[in-house]
Amino acid sequence: LQEVTASSRHYVDRLFDLDPQKVLQGVIDMKNAVIGNNKQKANLIVLGAIPRLLYLLQQESSSIELRTECAVVLGSLAMGTENNVKSLLDCHIIPALLQGLLSTDLKFIEACLRCLRTIFISPVTPEDLLYTDATVVSHLMALLSRSRCTQEYICQIFSHCCKGPDHQTILFIRGAVQNIAHLLVSTSYKVRMQALKCFSVLAFENPQVSMTLVHASVDGELLPQIFVKMLQRDKPIEMQLTSAKCLTSMCRAGAIRTDDSCIVLKTLPCLVRMCSKERLLEERVEGAETLAYLIETDVELQRIASITDHLIVMLADYFKYPSSVSAITDIKRLDHDLKHAHELRQAAFKLYASLGANDEDIRKKIIETENMMDRIVNGLSESSIKVRLAAVRCLHSLSRSVQQLRTSFQDHAVWKPLMKVLQNAPNEILVVASSTLCNLLLEFSPSKEPILESGAIELLCSLTQSENLALRVNGIWALMNMAFQAEQKIKSDILRGLSTEQLFQLLSDSDVNVLMKTLGLLRNLLSTRPHIDHIMSTHGKQIMQAVTLILEGEHNIEVKEQTLCILANIADGTTAKELIMTNDDILQKIKYYMSHSNAKLQLAAMFCISNLIWNEEEGSQERQDKLRDMGIVDILHKLSQSSDPNLCDK
Repeated sequence: LQEVTASSRHYVDRLFDLDPQKVLQGVIDMKNAVIGNNKQKANLIVLGAIPRLLYLLQQESSSIELRTECAVVLGSLAMGTENNVKSLLDCHIIPALLQGLLSTDLKFIEACLRCLRTIFISPVTPEDLLYTDATVVSHLMALLSRSRCTQEYICQIFSHCCKGPDHQTILFIRGAVQNIAHLLVSTSYKVRMQALKCFSVLAFENPQVSMTLVHASVDGELLPQIFVKMLQRDKPIEMQLTSAKCLTSMCRAGAIRTDDSCIVLKTLPCLVRMCSKERLLEERVEGAETLAYLIETDVELQRIASITDHLIVMLADYFKYPSSVSAITDIKRLDHDLKHAHELRQAAFKLYASLGANDEDIRKKIIETENMMDRIVNGLSESSIKVRLAAVRCLHSLSRSVQQLRTSFQDHAVWKPLMKVLQNAPNEILVVASSTLCNLLLEFSPSKEPILESGAIELLCSLTQSENLALRVNGIWALMNMAFQAEQKIKSDILRGLSTEQLFQLLSDSDVNVLMKTLGLLRNLLSTRPHIDHIMSTHGKQIMQAVTLILEGEHNIEVKEQTLCILANIADGTTAKELIMTNDDILQKIKYYMSHSNAKLQLAAMFCISNLIWNEEEGSQERQDKLRDMGIVDILHKLSQSSDPNLCDK
């Protein structure tokens, strides 16, 4: 280290000279030495150049020329490695540069902004450093009018430091839309581009910003019209893509309708163009991901995209990249693309997932694309978590198809890799994978049997104990599907796996979705007579307790209706009936719901009664007498006069 740094020491020594002119010359020489030389940058940092440069930068007694040159050298050091940026941050460079922005000298302000820009675009810099002092953002807004350079750098700082709704709100309140809009028509391409990038992050998932953008105008032209002009084929690709992202965000935030011509005829076709193999890897990735987001929730856009430029076939190329055919002359490019090929696969899976979200014909086309199922299966076991997540999303989307569950999913034994993914994945993958499993467990799916044999019950029961709400819902939902028309052994295994405590835990869950699915599970467990009698003989006491608990609680109509349907199922059992007939509390509740103001609950209560009184069943006479004594017949007389034909009929 000593040998390496000895040759650089004189640069740092000169910064301490007593003659200001020599110090200035020393900084200029240092600037020329470090440009494009990472080794030299590292040496100077080790030798302590940063604190001295920052000291000179902040000294009021330093000449403005010296302070400007110091900012330039610091900016050059920041251009090196991430470690350089860390060293600069450790020396509190950001407050020093922000202080520098209060100067009146434009060249110095621009040098400080350029350095700030370089530091803020580094992944190691926390974005929050821009927002620690409330006056900073306002001051930057004011500096936007100073020069093209200030416009370019400030917009770049904003777009890199705007992460999430809190940052969006701060920038919005400080006047980002009004201050940046006119830059979209700047004579400088760089300024136009950075302003566009700014709007694409400000509008993302933000209805307030998006609505403001829709109504904002520059020189009498509305911003959406300006964005549409920037989408045209003669514009640079980067500009087309970014304006498509702006319009996409505005559409998803509800500020532009999905059937607006600027979406259907301009934004969507532009994004499909970005997916063609003529485009660079990162353009194809961004194009596909943005398109996936645009069409994710809209059936009509999914249909239009699926028949635009053979998109479904075009996406298949994302898996063959880089192909041996493409004569890539630039070896660096080839190396880069090989390292990033997984991003293409992720983007393709995401877009396929969006395309197939609703339409059966589109799903069929996707699955018929060459080797599609094999690609998904491979994707499920890739090392990149992002690819795994996107592959699971794609599988989930396709698993909504009854036809595919019966055919392609069976042929490729998709459940095997899926069960493997479920073993120890992070939550975001677990949520989508368990949703997919719910579909694979529907009663018409041939995968149901092998999944059961591979230990699914245990896995799903453990999901119902998750802290994560979506996982609890999916765990119980999958068990509900599993129990539908299942044989008795499976039902017993589910009850054993869940345990009574867990069942009560789920029935008292604060989320109504969990509660409804748990009731659905109970209803499916308690179907067909022998099963009802068997389960009630082992778990009757606890189940009756649970039913009582819910009928007495503060629950909505759907929950109570589902609970009364469970009672009706129990009433259909041969021996299970007695658990109702010997429980006066429950009988009084059924009677109460027969006279309820809600017809759904009245109908469900009457189902319970009708299942208890079938003449041909043993003991029916005693049951009828008991119900008659309770006044049930009088209520039935009253209900037969009801204006509701269903009630009257029943």
